[in-house]
Parts: sequence; C-alpha cells; structure tokens
Amino acid sequence: MLSIRKVKTKSGSTAIQVVVYEGKKSKIIKHIGSGKDNAEISILREKAEEFISEYSGQLSLFNKPNQNILFVDRAKTIGVTHQFARRFLLCCAQECELSDIDGLLLDLSIMRLLFPASKLKTIWMLSKYFGIEYSQRIYRKIPQLIQFKTKIQQRAYQLAVKKFSEQFYFVLYDVTTLYFETFKSDELRIPGFSKDNKPQQPQVVIGLLVTQSGFPISYEVFPGNTFEGKTMLPILEEFISCHKNTKPVVVADAAMLSEERLSELKEKKISYIVGARLANSNLELIRKIHYNMNGIDGAICRIPSTTHGDLVCDFSAKRYKKQLNDLNKQVKKAEDCVAKKESGKTAKFVKRLSKEQLEVNNTLIEKHKLLLGIKGYCTNIPESELSNQDVIARYHNLWRIEQSFRMSKSDLQTRPIFHHKEEAIRSHILICFTALIMEKYLELTTKMALPRIRDLIWDITETHIQDDLTKKVFSFSTPTDEIWDSPLADLILAWKILPH
Repeated sequence: MLSIRKVKTKSGSTAIQVVVYEGKKSKIIKHIGSGKDNAEISILREKAEEFISEYSGQLSLFNKPNQNILFVDRAKTIGVTHQFARRFLLCCAQECELSDIDGLLLDLSIMRLLFPASKLKTIWMLSKYFGIEYSQRIYRKIPQLIQFKTKIQQRAYQLAVKKFSEQFYFVLYDVTTLYFETFKSDELRIPGFSKDNKPQQPQVVIGLLVTQSGFPISYEVFPGNTFEGKTMLPILEEFISCHKNTKPVVVADAAMLSEERLSELKEKKISYIVGARLANSNLELIRKIHYNMNGIDGAICRIPSTTHGDLVCDFSAKRYKKQLNDLNKQVKKAEDCVAKKESGKTAKFVKRLSKEQLEVNNTLIEKHKLLLGIKGYCTNIPESELSNQDVIARYHNLWRIEQSFRMSKSDLQTRPIFHHKEEAIRSHILICFTALIMEKYLELTTKMALPRIRDLIWDITETHIQDDLTKKVFSFSTPTDEIWDSPLADLILAWKILPH
C-alpha cells in the first residue's frame, strides 16, 4: 500500500515522498518535491495524493477539495494563446458553410483574416498561438486546394440568397491585377497594364463578380496581359451555367465597353448597364446630349442607340465645377507645350501636324467643354423595365466591388504573390477569396470593418502560467467588457463562445 512520508532535508526543507513499506523498510516510489513552509508542504501532499490515486487507483478515505493556489514568486508564464479569435472565426466559417470543406484551406483562410503573412510564417503562428501543427509539406498540398473552387463559389451563392436575401437581378463586375515579387514570366504571369503601378513585374488579372451589396460570389484568374473587356463574358457564362434559374443584369465600368463586347452580351441575351465613354462619340451626338442637359443640375435624358443600346446621361453641377477646373489646367498645359514646341507626354490637347509643328486640339477641347458635368451609361434594358434614375443608381453601386478589391488587397494582403506554379497561384487566390467571403459576411452583419474586428477578437487572450513547484498550469483570460459593448456581442451570444 502506498503511503506519504515527510522527511527533513539538510537544507531545512521538508521533502514529500510516496513510499511503500515492506516489513520495516520503506521503498521510495516517487519523490514529489520539497517545501519550506506549511502552504508549500500542503500543496505537495495534495500532489502526492493525486499521484497515489493515478498510480494505483487507491482512493483516500476523505475527499479533499482541489486547492487552486498559485505562488507568484515561483511561477512563470509559459505561453499566451488567442483561442477566442480562432473560435470566433471558426463560428463565422460555419455560418458561411465553409467549415466542412478542407481543414488546411480553412486554417489558411482564417490566418488571412487574422494575420496575413507568408505561408511559412502562417505555419509558425498556427503553432505558436493555436497549437496547430503543420509541416512545410503543406506546400505540396496547397496546389490541390484549387479543386474546392466550384464548391466554395456555390456556398457563397447559397449564403448570399439565404442570409442576405440577394435576388441576383443585378450583379457587379470589375477586374484588378495582382503582381508577383519576381521578374520571370510564364504563360500565366505576364506583365501588362498594372493597377498596382508595377508595370515591369509579371501579374495576373482577376475578374470578380459580386452582388449589389458587394458580397463576392464568383471569380476567375486570367493571364496578366488579358484585356479586361475579354474577362467578363467567361465569368458570366460560368455563373449562369451553375445557376440555371439566374439571369442577372451585369453592371460594369466603361473599360468593359466595346462594340465587340456588347455584341457578345446581346448575342447571349445578357442585359447590362455599362459606363459610356462619351468623349469617343461624334461631335453631333455630344451636342445633342449637351442641348438636352441644358446645364440643369439633376437633368437626365435617354438617347436611343443602335450599337450600344440606349444611352442614359445625367448632369451634375458639382461634377461640372470639378471637371471645369481640371479642363482649364489641361488646356493651359497644352498651350504651354505648343508655345515651347514640346509635345509633352501627358499633354492631352496637343495635336502634332508634323515632326516639328504642333497645335492645340480645339476640336477635342470643344467636345470636353460640351461634356462638362455629364456622365453617360449604356444599357439594353428598356425604360419600361428600368427607369433612367434606376439605371444610374445601379451603376453607382460599383463602389461596392471596388471596396471588395481594396479589402482583399489591404486587409487580406492578397499581393504580392510569391508562388510561381500555376496551381499554387490559383490556390492562393482561392484562399484569399474564401477569406473575403468571411470578411464580407462579418462586415454586412456587424457594419464593422475587419481591422476593428481583428483588434477586438485578438485582444482577448489566454495567458498560461505554471507553478514551478507543482508544475500545475493556470490559465487567465483578459477582460471582455470592450467586446461585449461592440456590435460583435450579438454574434458572440448566438455562437455561445464567451460566458456572459
């Protein structure tokens, strides 16, 4: 039978041992430790009783309550974790129906929301703050994640319908570019017109489709030199093929406008609202638009067109003042260039007549003067189905897709991209798209931006302190008053991840 024995040491401390008596002799089974005062000796006796219970199943006749006593002078911090932040985002992923797709994809997407970094640093942070271990072999698995793209886009669509009641009568489309930290090109990574001001570096073009509220539902990756107008139809066709009952009206900016592109949309019977490049129109049409506007703030007109559908235009006095100021500066610059006989690479209204002869392009200046304060929109939707005011209002919602691009580039740090193989590149963008779904869900639900959400959930930590004598670990959480006073409180209550 195991017993507890106290023995005085040479230093004056009291040693606690677990022994077994064999006749008149004792055999030490376990040396528990040494204490200098009654409190330490009491804790050591408790540890000895726990050892006897675990070692032999031998129970004490008297059950003593556990003593959660921490002696600060012999304790040390062994780690700080952020498990609450992870639980919060796991619940968000579950709400978005993304939690059952793939563990690695989910972990990498969550880390994009919390601490966007390289894959190597992400592995380190998963281990340090969450106790999740991955080896560097994940680099072999990352290219395989692209197989989940279709499923994730379907989940995004379902979430938009169920949670946000999107009708998909209108969708917004735009493109951006993502550059690479290299100068080596291949079939996908190719230098092109860069929206990141990195013209010398290879890039890819990303086409993104979002709802009227800015919720992402579909995307595609194109080679870096792809003209953005050629990206819209493939994404629309894929989206419509996956959702047979959906026939959306696509809203896009003027960069998508060309007779070839709009003819393709008409052929596919896809309705559109696209920004118009009025300065490319003939002078007769521009004069007609100017006459209809008559400088009246808020004036709107619709002019039928055989090529681009109806042309809807509106006039804004505020826009007029800004454009007039810009025009005067450009005209002055053009006049100075002609006077100095310098063409000027950025001089807009300089016309070259010969190698040495320049003149101010008065015809182009007249066009711009007539168009001051006027914005145009092309649509093939009849006015009987959609009023002019609604056409303009729908187009102005394009700021939401621009916001989504800013979120992905700034909050999620989608670029620069360090992968060089095509499947890994596509998987990286899928990880960022998955994170964008969760970010947009939180933003639409709480009306809070990700940086503020990140600060609130990351500030709730678990500090783990170990008693050097007993080796017992105590965990302490930070106060939660601030997060309970935030718009996140409703989600925390619904998900039951903090005691109230």
